Amino acid sequence: MPARAASFRSVFAVAGFRRIWLAHLLSVAGDQLARVALTVLVFDRTSSAGWASAAYALTFVPDLLGGALGGIADRFSRRTVMVVTDVGRAVLIALMAVPGLPLPVTAALLFLVQLMAGPFHAARQAMLPDLLDPDRLVVGQAVISSTYQAGLVVGFGAGAAVVTGLGVPGALLIDAGTFALSALMLRFGLERFPPSAPTHHTRPSLIAGCRLVARDRKLRWLLLIACCCGFYVVPEGLAVPVAAELGDDGALPWLLAANPVGSVLGGLLLSRVPRERQIRVLGLLAVASSLVLIPTGWAPGLVTIVVLWTISGVFSAHDMITQTQYSLAAPPAQRGQVIGVAIAALRAAQAVGIAAAGLLAQVVAPTTVVTVAAGAGVVVAAVAGVGWSRAVSSRRGPEESGDPVGPVGGTTPVGEHGS
Repeated sequence: MPARAASFRSVFAVAGFRRIWLAHLLSVAGDQLARVALTVLVFDRTSSAGWASAAYALTFVPDLLGGALGGIADRFSRRTVMVVTDVGRAVLIALMAVPGLPLPVTAALLFLVQLMAGPFHAARQAMLPDLLDPDRLVVGQAVISSTYQAGLVVGFGAGAAVVTGLGVPGALLIDAGTFALSALMLRFGLERFPPSAPTHHTRPSLIAGCRLVARDRKLRWLLLIACCCGFYVVPEGLAVPVAAELGDDGALPWLLAANPVGSVLGGLLLSRVPRERQIRVLGLLAVASSLVLIPTGWAPGLVTIVVLWTISGVFSAHDMITQTQYSLAAPPAQRGQVIGVAIAALRAAQAVGIAAAGLLAQVVAPTTVVTVAAGAGVVVAAVAGVGWSRAVSSRRGPEESGDPVGPVGGTTPVGEHGS
């Protein structure tokens, strides 16, 4: 009889997790506010929708490089890494609020802001297994993921309202304030993790992190499962042309909201599933995330497509399981490097997937492109799922015994005294 899943109450009972979640909430709100403000700023200065879209895209590009800096979380206290990057982002965004700042300077500051996000996310993800035991970790990951997806759903409307009311400089100053408040909350609300200086002497790097992943079967297959997002993220990248293909002026908001809404629902549902069962169904969920998108190519109408994309979002919530198992399988002392590899790989998969889909959509119908991407995603996810199942079955014990999966078995969760 599998153990019952941990409750949300038991997760929020850990004071350290509450501080991290509140800091994450502030970060998500600030990021969405900044994206809207900068898009408006660029459009006002250039009157070009193309440049405005490029400014929005620029907020994601540096994560490819930022992931390579994830090893910083292994060289210093992870709390220190999060606090320093938050302070740095607060200062840079405050500078961006200076009136009349040239657009190239604004773009450079924005690039640096997003570059700092990589070490911050790696440090936060590496700290979660120190705060939560394996059963509560997956629920905590669900809370983090759902908060981000919910922020995407409401962020644009709320951000537009703030920018309209306060103007771009005011919105950017609020964003800077969210990062400053996050830094204070983390500095005085968390213990140091690791509590002492790192014991390894190898300089952290993306190459070293890749070697760590390559040597571990579980990490390899988990990373491939995670990168399958490059296939089922295609609908998000093609939402505008799909709406145009459907010929429905009101279709775009529904298409954009479908996946985030589904992800939030999926996170809530999967968090109630016992951890042992989550491990067993991970591969099936990865396949289903793409499989359900295949009928999009038949252009069945807006309602059906929104339902399909929402269901795909529900299945794609398996990423919280993937992230949890990936964090547990990583060696504790090198967790930041390994997570940095995942951040870079995920952004690369998403960028390549959306770029390739955009090129293909120039010659065939956008809905057909979604189907092609979904079919490829099913194949890759099936291979990754089989590999993951074999890797798990070849190392029986940790999953059934309730101990953390993989080399992290020696880590002692801090439980209730995490703050």
